[in-house]
Amino acid sequence: MKTTYFDDDDTLVIRLSDKPIVREVSQDWHTHVSYAADGSLVETVILDASKIGAWPLSIEHRAAA
Repeated sequence: MKTTYFDDDDTLVIRLSDKPIVREVSQDWHTHVSYAADGSLVETVILDASKIGAWPLSIEHRAAA
């Protein structure tokens, strides 16, 4: 997985696979999902990422109970 943030246009790209993209679907204005020929998820693009709170990514660490 590779995560890239483009500050100039506030776009977050999350690349999950190196497979070629054959289909792209807009989930809403901010979220676009790309699929490979086998139906697996290849990439997610989030527009206005920092504006909507998707960037910076926040990873919360919790102690095991």
